[in-house]
Order: sequence, then C-alpha cells, then structure tokens
Amino acid sequence: MSAPEAITLYEAIGGAATVERLTGRFYALMDTLPEAARCRAIHPKDLSGSEEKFRDYLTGYLGGPPVYVEKHGHPRLRMRHMPAPIGADERDEWLLCFRRALEETVPDIRLRAVIMPPIEKLAYHMQNRS
Repeated sequence: MSAPEAITLYEAIGGAATVERLTGRFYALMDTLPEAARCRAIHPKDLSGSEEKFRDYLTGYLGGPPVYVEKHGHPRLRMRHMPAPIGADERDEWLLCFRRALEETVPDIRLRAVIMPPIEKLAYHMQNRS
C-alpha cells in the first residue's frame, strides 16, 4: 500500500485559473475599496504590471511553476518594496484586499486557513514605516 501523493496548494486551489482570478480580484478590490485608498496610493496608476508580478509570485509561492524567479530572479520582496512607504495602514489595507479576494476565489475554508497565516506574516515583514 502506497501513501497518497501530496499535491501543492497551487494544485489544491485550482492552479493557474484560480491564481489569476485571485490576483485579478485582489487588484480590483485595491483599486475600488475606499478603505484601501492608502494602499492603492503607493502603487502605480496602471496596476497591470503589479498584477502580473503578483500573479507570477503567487504561482511559485503556492507550489506552482517558479514563473517569477524565471522572469525576475529571487523575489527579494522587502528590498523591492523599500521605496514604497508601507506602514501599518497600508499593510492592513493590503491584507483586507487579499483576505477578501481569497474568500471570493478559494471556496475551501481549510485551504484559506493554510494560505492566510504565512501571507499575514509576509505582510508584516513588508512594513517598513512605523
């Protein structure tokens, strides 16, 4: 009797299609929610490049192909985001958008419960202003 084959979070949530819906919804929320205005303000006017990079990053982060690394090298997220003033408000607004987008695109509460804690930890790590 063999052990069941493990699958990645990327596969479990539905792969590329779900990551695309998740990142699309995330940026739509950031772009339209009044309560995300400070987070939106530190992003470029055109969010398409940010959305593409985030989609590529999440793909690899969740266990899919390492698209971001292939295109851009090591993520070095904190270094790349250092020019943006990320305080507690921006961090919390980013998390609000991500949490809502995740809830809307990943129906399985157990998968969301696995994905969200490290994302929250990452968001706190990205904060670079008091």
